[in-house]
Amino acid sequence: MKRPLAKASAVQRTGLLLTGGGARAAYQVGVLQAIADIRLECGAGDQGNPFPIIVGTSAGAINASALACGADNFDAAVRLIANTWSGFHADAIYRADHLSMLRSGATWMTLLSLGWILAKIRRIKPRSLLDNSPLGELIQRLVPLERLPSLIRHGHMHALAVSASSYSSGDHVTFFEGDKRLQPWLRSHRLAVRDHITHAHLLASSAIPFVFPATQLQVGDHTEYFGDGSMRQSAPVAPAIHLGAERILVVGAGRMHEPKNEAPLPSNGAYPSIAQIAGHALSNIFLDSLAVDVERVRRINHTLELVPPELRSASALRPVEILLIAPSQRLDAVAARHIGELPHAVRTMLGGVGVSTARADYKGAALASYLLFESGYTQELMALGYADAQRQRAEVCRFFRWSDPKTLPQGNTRHSGPERRTDPLRLR
Repeated sequence: MKRPLAKASAVQRTGLLLTGGGARAAYQVGVLQAIADIRLECGAGDQGNPFPIIVGTSAGAINASALACGADNFDAAVRLIANTWSGFHADAIYRADHLSMLRSGATWMTLLSLGWILAKIRRIKPRSLLDNSPLGELIQRLVPLERLPSLIRHGHMHALAVSASSYSSGDHVTFFEGDKRLQPWLRSHRLAVRDHITHAHLLASSAIPFVFPATQLQVGDHTEYFGDGSMRQSAPVAPAIHLGAERILVVGAGRMHEPKNEAPLPSNGAYPSIAQIAGHALSNIFLDSLAVDVERVRRINHTLELVPPELRSASALRPVEILLIAPSQRLDAVAARHIGELPHAVRTMLGGVGVSTARADYKGAALASYLLFESGYTQELMALGYADAQRQRAEVCRFFRWSDPKTLPQGNTRHSGPERRTDPLRLR
């Protein structure tokens, strides 16, 4: 019989934050594989679910929900997610045949080339660049959300949260399902709603703007249209804190900072294509808010170090330990090597906005990096995520308080290596 987690009041709650990024979310699957392997090698495999609080956004919301729905068998859940991502083809996410592309992508190309006036005359009302109905079918198979209430009741999960952005109200909404004692929160243009998480929530959270269609969700007594949760997400770490996490593993979908001594990607000096501009805009949506939030955490931490302990204990601040694992390579550079693997109809459409299939041409690679649901690309990202997490093995073990048998015995191995960072955060 699987051993349930200790009661929430008796243990330090650990949270997992999986950010957005379309096909880039394959990276976080590799990180989860490494965490699962390290956990077993450290003899912690019988300690129950390591992440009782799981928060996800965009494609990360799908991975987060799949992991939460397998919380009573963490290793099996990770294997299921990894098997799905390692065998991906684009047609498992969106319709990639020529006829479907004519129905969706060509309509958008018409708007770009012939203008909105002609589109209005012809009553063209496109909803998205791509038809993501296959994704809905995949989510049904991958994420058995009917298991979640039981897992929460039996202590395997404390809370699952997914975020989406409302096109109707302009608010960023975090939908959560969890322990009955959890309370919603409200901040400027950010609010939380207790709800039963459904597959529609996952489709809404992962609806990349313009690329995938918006999804209707019920909020209170009315209906709103929602798109990707990475939009207007000013504080991605905050939901995990509100749900009670005292330490949080954050898995990013892009490098937090470019090394100063590293040359930029090759460019011929030409005016940027639509694909380059779109890729830059998506990177702003998916990557920048996390970097800013982590920097904010570190500034608060530094400030608190200057506050006398007696004053600190009287404040509303509490320590939250953060471990960040993010790609050590540019994922658009990785994508540039795999653009040719996209279905012909998709390559043709993207080629019209400046995505090149030449392996040495990085123009438009950033845009492609979010849409490359092909196994060659996803497997390379998974391998990168696995390697990056293993490189931070000592930090991972300290974060979970695991004793690593691979560490040479030098006093207390639990605290060997670099000093652990503790990041106090306000409930934001």
